[in-house]
Order: sequence, then C-alpha cells, then structure tokens
Amino acid sequence: MSNLLASLLSTAGTLDAYSRVLEVAQNNVANASTAGYAKQRLDLYALPFDPAGGVTGGVRAGSVVSARSEYAEQTVRRETSALGYEQQLVDNLTSIQSNFDISGNQGIPQALNNLLQSFSAWGATPDNQAARQTVIERASDLANSFQRTSNDVSARARDTELQVDQTIVEVNRIVGEIRGYNHFAMQGNNHDSGLDARIHASLEELSTLVDVDATFQSDGTVNLMLNGESPLLLGDKSFALDSSLYQPQDPAPVNVSGPAVMRITAADGSDVTSKTTGGQLGALLKVRNRILPEIMGDGMQPGGLNVMAKQFADRVNQLLTSGNITNGPPAEAGLPLFTYDATDATAVARSLAVSSGLTAEQLAAISTGPPTVSNGVPLALSAMANPLQDQDKVNGLSFSQFFGHMAARVGSLLSDGLNNQDVQQSLLSQAKDLRQQFQGVSLDEEATILMQFQRAYQATSKFLSVLDQLTETTINILR
Repeated sequence: MSNLLASLLSTAGTLDAYSRVLEVAQNNVANASTAGYAKQRLDLYALPFDPAGGVTGGVRAGSVVSARSEYAEQTVRRETSALGYEQQLVDNLTSIQSNFDISGNQGIPQALNNLLQSFSAWGATPDNQAARQTVIERASDLANSFQRTSNDVSARARDTELQVDQTIVEVNRIVGEIRGYNHFAMQGNNHDSGLDARIHASLEELSTLVDVDATFQSDGTVNLMLNGESPLLLGDKSFALDSSLYQPQDPAPVNVSGPAVMRITAADGSDVTSKTTGGQLGALLKVRNRILPEIMGDGMQPGGLNVMAKQFADRVNQLLTSGNITNGPPAEAGLPLFTYDATDATAVARSLAVSSGLTAEQLAAISTGPPTVSNGVPLALSAMANPLQDQDKVNGLSFSQFFGHMAARVGSLLSDGLNNQDVQQSLLSQAKDLRQQFQGVSLDEEATILMQFQRAYQATSKFLSVLDQLTETTINILR
C-alpha cells in the first residue's frame, strides 16, 4: 500500500514538472516576436529509482534558465552604435552636400564663372556701359550666392545643434526608463523574463544614440557607462547628460565672434564631448564641431567659404582700386567693387555685397602701368579664371579649384559614410543572426517540445488514473 501511495505522489510531481515545461514553451511561443526577449528552458532531473528501497523515482523540475548570451547582446549593441553613427553622418552630409554642386550650373560656381566671363567681355569693350553694368550685376549675383551658401550652411549647423539637443533628451529618457526597470529588479523581480526583455530592448535602442557599456549585476540591475568612463546609470541612480553652445578659451579664440561649438557635459559638469564618439550623437558632434567649421569657421578658423570670399573680394578690389576710371586731368582712381564685414573673419561670406551706390561709370578699366593700358584692369580681372600669379589664387588653387576642393571634401566624407553604412549594416545583420542562433525562439522547436510533453503529460495522467484505481481497489480489499 505504501508503494502505491508513493507512486501516486511521484506521478503527481512528474505531472507538475511536465506542466511547467509546457508553460515555459507556451511563454516562448507567445513572446517569439517580443523585442529583447530571449527563449527560456526548464531543465528536468530524474529522481532516484529503487523499488526495493521504496524509492519510486520520477521527475523533478529545475529552475527556469534564460538562453540569453550577453556576449551576443554586446556585439549587437556595438554594431548598432556603429551603424547609428554612419547613418546619422550620411544624413547630415547629404544635406550639406546640396550646397556644393560643382557642375557649374548653379550656386557659387555658376555665379563665379559668369562674373569672370563678364570681366572678359568688359575687357573687349572697356568703354561699353552695358558691359560695365553686367559686371556689377554678375558681382551682385556672386555676392548673393556666397550669402545664400553661408546662410544655408549656418542653417545646417543650427539643425545639427537641435538634433544634438533632441538626442540628449532621448538618451536621458531611455536611461530613466532603464532606471525604472532597475528599481523593479531590486524589489526581487530579477528573474522576470518580461523585465529582462524590456531592459535589453531599451539598451539596444540606447546604443543607436550613444556608445554605452552595460554591466549586469547579480541583483538583475544594469549599470551604464558612456564610452566606458562617464556613468549614466548606477543601480537606481541616473546621471543626466546636458548639451550647450560655448566658445573654448584654451587656447584663446582667434575669432571671438565666431560660431560656438557644441559641448556635452556629464551630471558632474565635466566636459565629455571629446569622449562622445559613437552612435548618432557622436556623428552629430563630428558634423557640428569638425566638418561644418571647416566651411563656415569657428573661434579658431575662418572657414573655407570665408577664406575664398575674402581672397576673391580683396583681389578684385585691389585691381580696381589700382586702376583709374579716367586719366583726367585730374586722374580719377578706381573704387572697390565688394564690401564685407572686416571685423569678423567668419562673417565674410554672409556679409559679402557690392559696394553701395557703385555705378557702372565708376568701374576703373585703365591700368596705370607703365605703360598705361585702357583695358588693363578688366584683362587682369579676367586672368583670374586661369591664374598664373599667386595673387590670383587662394591657397595655391584657382578659386574654382578651391571651391571644388571644399566640395570634394564633403563628397569624400559622404562616400566613405555610405560605404561604411553598407558594411555596418552587414555586420549588424550578422551579429543579430548570431544572437538569434543563441537565444532566439524557434517556433518549430517549441512546437516539438509542446507535442512531446503534451503526450508525456497525457501518458502520465493515464498512469496516474491506473494508480488511483489500484489504490481504490486495494483499499476496498483491506476493508
């Protein structure tokens, strides 16, 4: 009789173990598409079986074990951060590149070519009022092109600043979200599969924005470090990042009125800008603090666009003011064609304009020589199209070549970004495939487990029913 009762208890324990296996399999199927979820398994252990000693055997359920691989998760987060960086870089460079069309059909290249051609036409007929007027009109077009390009680049800078601010807000939001998960885990819920899935889904979302190191603790919480150095989250304490514009003072700025740069500060006020190099935030900082200043300038450099505008305006003005409008008597000296803000090296392009009140009659065509040449000034001006003298160049290049060099710089960065984006997309896909192999839910596998243990459950239930009948029969006999 004791053996029958022991068998009943053993069989009931086996049913409970099978039931838990079925629950785990059903949970895996239900969460197969849940972001951040890793499949779980329940290990079964055979109990000792010794009929002579009254040990009836059976099955005992172990604890639920997650198949999550933190190595695979870290790899996915690393590649996600790298892809976020390249995608953001490509997006921003694409908008910048629109200002650097080197086809000569629009923008600064077209306006520059038109002005140089008008100089040549004026040189052929130096006394022709229409040719002189065309020079002024083309000069105005070029000044307007410089202004538009400068303003558009500045607009791209402001857009990038806004993107940095928005990204910082989003980073702080996600860190705050994970902080809430940590608090929940610290209350004894560190084995909750749903909580674990939400934490990892949030970490993957965060890695798109910044390069973050995640370290899991024994209590189920996760600590987050920005670039492995600055804390973002320790237990249930979060440390918010902040962004601002500032003018570096060490070394002292050369252009005190130049555009400021973006700065990222940690919760303790320390500057972590130089350490923030990954994810979308790293790409935005590169565009705003390194790429755009090369074009529009900052506290330490005038920017290529301003260098070109200043050199061109100064050379044109120098040639015009060195000539005469008339030989007199008395001789009437030439007037400058362009004006700009000379107090700020980073404001030349956006302030470039034709001298106010300048008329066609005031353009000096006569070079004083010796010998005096009636069309010497427009000939010298037209020579800037294919310069031979250093004075007609900017940094050793013709003005068209210099602009092309700026365009090529942006184009090269964009091309590299597109290539790197494709590579990172492939690497991320590989990392996700590897993670799926370790911890992804296979519906076919789970279906097999469900069928296997459902049948085992049914068989054990039938065996339990037989034992119940035997027990009842034995009790009736003993009466």
